[in-house]
Amino acid sequence: MTFEELGLSPVLLRTVAEEGYTEPTPVQQRAIPIVLSGRDILAAAQTGTGKTAAFTLPILDRLAPYANTSFSPARHPVRCLVLTPTRELAVQVSESVKTYGRHVPLRAAVVYGGVPLDPQIKELRGGIEILVATPGRLLDLVGQKAANLAQAEILVLDEADRMLDMGFMPDIRRILDLLLARKQTLLFSATFSDDIKRLAGSILNNPETVEVSRHGTAAETVNQLVYPVDRERKEELLAHLIIEGDWHQVLVFTRTKLAASRLASWLDRHGVASTAIHSDRAQSDRTKALEAFKAGEIRCLVATDVAARGLDIDALPHVVNFELPWNPEDYVHRVGRTGRAGASGNAISLVTIDEADLLRSVQRLLQRAIDWEVEPGFEPRQRDAQPLRAPRGAGSSSSGGRSRSSSASSSRRRTSVA
Repeated sequence: MTFEELGLSPVLLRTVAEEGYTEPTPVQQRAIPIVLSGRDILAAAQTGTGKTAAFTLPILDRLAPYANTSFSPARHPVRCLVLTPTRELAVQVSESVKTYGRHVPLRAAVVYGGVPLDPQIKELRGGIEILVATPGRLLDLVGQKAANLAQAEILVLDEADRMLDMGFMPDIRRILDLLLARKQTLLFSATFSDDIKRLAGSILNNPETVEVSRHGTAAETVNQLVYPVDRERKEELLAHLIIEGDWHQVLVFTRTKLAASRLASWLDRHGVASTAIHSDRAQSDRTKALEAFKAGEIRCLVATDVAARGLDIDALPHVVNFELPWNPEDYVHRVGRTGRAGASGNAISLVTIDEADLLRSVQRLLQRAIDWEVEPGFEPRQRDAQPLRAPRGAGSSSSGGRSRSSSASSSRRRTSVA
């Protein structure tokens, strides 16, 4: 199938061609015609599958008749509101809107917390048709009478499951009450949890359902691997893997902000240029850190799950779970930062004996086993040598040992766990 067959207008097809895209992804094939028809949609797709373009392109097409070059703010009311859970994801969506909409004279803006209100107030009062926002900052701007949503016809909830996890449901309900002209609602989520289904049932009108991957999957292009290790040697093993493997652009996840800051400092002191990104850092600092990471100025970006769904880095080769997440679904979102748009990637997890249950939860969600290796020189203590047995009901792998050299193969052990 081609983009021409999806019903997009010539001006949007021109932009798609300029971006070098020739074939729509599965979620784009199914979602774009539905959005163009004006129907509500409940869509689930794993991260990195082109989900943002699946709603951005048809929304731009639907709003094109409103496009004008008038200087009057009254000619540019908010027609579409896109809500996202994090600042990084809001910026990513906004960039997509501006990229795909560069030949359509519709104004777009992005607003999020952690930065001054005044510049955002000024931009909104100038008039914009497409507003991308995080819920808290949007309500702040509504309170300042800078954001008027009364004419917004289209609402998009992007990464809705994450918004629920972060406690945004009361804010979302308040925002829904402000959308007096809402005609179409698009709910995009990485998972179809029971909470998401209940939310969809309360706000969607006879929606079309799109699910392009089964619940709890990671992209097939991601090579997943577990390294068992003693807790006190985790940092040392991570630095070893990065340096010996000559890894560049390594995204590392921790559970807490304190752990992220400490790990970034430790790596930096031991020869791996690193910085941390989490919600306690100012937005300007987070932006600078991400830009430096993309530019190759720093080798390792250590993040909390605040970054798991908002980072869009072309061909990111390595994601490392320094600590497994408490919620196994967050594992899928983390590793989804690599292996995007058909590219291959590596997802590494450093697992200690006390994280064995978390690993089993991840693999029950994946419904598959993850191979593991013992790195020579970092063998766990003998009493911890068998922490990761495969539980009942999981698949197993028949793959053999893997080593960088024949001398290392005898000391490296590889099997399957779940």
